Amino acid sequence: MSDAPASPCVGVCRLDAAGALCLGCYRTLGEIGRWSGADAAEREAIAAAANRRREQRAD
Repeated sequence: MSDAPASPCVGVCRLDAAGALCLGCYRTLGEIGRWSGADAAEREAIAAAANRRREQRAD
């Protein structure tokens, strides 16, 4: 999977109050679980969704 994006994990694994979102990488628990088996397209989609969440929280 050399064309797949690198994991957005930043090594800061802390869940939000609902226990559904990592506040380090902004992936949901489901996205984190799917990452290792995801193809390049799904990884890109997961990374894009995480980036949108990160930007929304920064506003």
